[in-house]
Amino acid sequence: MGLSLPESNKSIAIYSLLASLVALSLKYAAWAVSGSIALYSDAIETIINVVSAVGGLWALSIAARPADHNHTYGHYKAEYLSAVAEGTLVLLTAFIIAREAWLGWQHPHPPTAPYEGIALNGAATLVNLIWGMVMLRAGRKRRSPALIAGGQHVLSDVWTGAGLIAGITLIPLTGWERLDSILAGLIALNVLRVGWGVMRDSIAGLMDQAPAPETIEQICDIIALKGKGAIEAHDIRTRVIGAMTFLDFHLIVPGNMTVTEAHDICDLIEQELSRQMGNTLVHIHVEPDNMAKHEGIVFWPRPATN
Repeated sequence: MGLSLPESNKSIAIYSLLASLVALSLKYAAWAVSGSIALYSDAIETIINVVSAVGGLWALSIAARPADHNHTYGHYKAEYLSAVAEGTLVLLTAFIIAREAWLGWQHPHPPTAPYEGIALNGAATLVNLIWGMVMLRAGRKRRSPALIAGGQHVLSDVWTGAGLIAGITLIPLTGWERLDSILAGLIALNVLRVGWGVMRDSIAGLMDQAPAPETIEQICDIIALKGKGAIEAHDIRTRVIGAMTFLDFHLIVPGNMTVTEAHDICDLIEQELSRQMGNTLVHIHVEPDNMAKHEGIVFWPRPATN
């Protein structure tokens, strides 16, 4: 869409809070003028967006702190903690909305001003569409779990808003009052789906799940490209935490290679990893040729070992 990105994750989180407050104001006004249970449910979900934006701002501030004596690998996992908290709040919201939908089903009443409510909710949906795309684009570019989770949650509101606009338009046309409660129930199910997805991805990050196969393949290609002079690289392990990639592996070199020559190969690999993948923390264990396992990345042609 050609949207420009703010300069830092922290500024994005601040703008996210402001966008969430604008959307909440519009959705609250939509419910206030219409009395629709579905629009009320949508406003409840947006309150979670505001809380999540505050939590995301806190998490990004913590994650940006440098490593210290208590956290020698940095504070990157703070973003995953924020995303888990957001997922928990989203799941709780789903149950609250489901309760409102059930009460509305038992005691149905038509919205008093459905079209005014639709107009206000549509404006909030447009705000969410623009800002959700900005957050998701920034999160993927900067590999930020907090921004990605926030963007996914905001964009889920767009689908909710579109469904509400279509559904509430039908209420005065059909005269079916319980459609309002059905729409609220559908919102609860959508919120439940999004919340589960956010928690699943965040827990995977906290458990140091291996990155996607294409990321591992990219790392292996870099090692193979810049490891010329070595014999093989094996026991490659990697994990991605927020914007930081952690990698360790064993590099087999000829037994007669000097420490300086082996160090130069390691430097080339580390520099290329940083260039292509951004922030990386690499640990390379250099071993002589008699430790070769004949697996992993085998460099060809093999250097002379006499």
